[in-house]
Amino acid sequence: MNKDFIHNYKSPSFGGIGEAAPLSEGSFTVDKTKTFVPFNQQQDNVQNRPIGSILVEVQPFVIITNRDIILLDTGLGFNINGKLQLLHHLQQHKIEPQQITKVLLTHLHKDHAGGVTYKNENTGKYEITFPNATHYIQEREFENAVLTNSASFSSEKLLCLKNLPNIVWLSDDEGNIDGYIQYKLTAAHSQYHQVFWIHTEDKIIFYGGDDAPQYQQIKNKLVAKYDYNGRLAMELRQQWREQGEKEHWTFLFYHDIKTPIFTY
Repeated sequence: MNKDFIHNYKSPSFGGIGEAAPLSEGSFTVDKTKTFVPFNQQQDNVQNRPIGSILVEVQPFVIITNRDIILLDTGLGFNINGKLQLLHHLQQHKIEPQQITKVLLTHLHKDHAGGVTYKNENTGKYEITFPNATHYIQEREFENAVLTNSASFSSEKLLCLKNLPNIVWLSDDEGNIDGYIQYKLTAAHSQYHQVFWIHTEDKIIFYGGDDAPQYQQIKNKLVAKYDYNGRLAMELRQQWREQGEKEHWTFLFYHDIKTPIFTY
């Protein structure tokens, strides 16, 4: 890790070391086909989208600690002028892809793992987007993603990860990364979904991925039909809220249009 970069890092739109920044890829509606259709909040109407469509934001997060530059999930993998939208957003915060040191993936649904690789137009093959980062992935989630014929996954994008040296395949249900990051498999939103706690010098940052995708789901009891175990997801959210209130956690909400970050 480049300690000089962390020490000298400044960005007008970033709170600073130990803070999290959302990297919004925009608003979308998604229905049972698992297709993410861009949604303009000033012009579009959800009622005009297919029955069952839900409105979501898609926003990975970047956190700079005194040890790492961490990326939490990787978005849809959409391009702007032939370049990953995610990379544009990182560069707006003065961060280059080579400077990311850790990529933490909650699960491998295409809206969360779409930017972990990109297609090299010269070779036609997928390559890893963040070559210097250690990627932390649940091994059982990967196996499920590449073997399951599901519209939720883009297995072609994921296959190149299998034999890479900078992947840590997590096989335990819970554990610790470098002494300051906790992870736990929940099996709530998806069968092998995991969540993360990042302990900085003065706060606990909680990232629940799709187990806790929006602020309102933390506040209210909701059993979502699209979850693998909706009742468990609801119960976990209530537990996290209670503990988060006591310990003043900072919550990151991947799919929240209005409130991507909330601190109790």
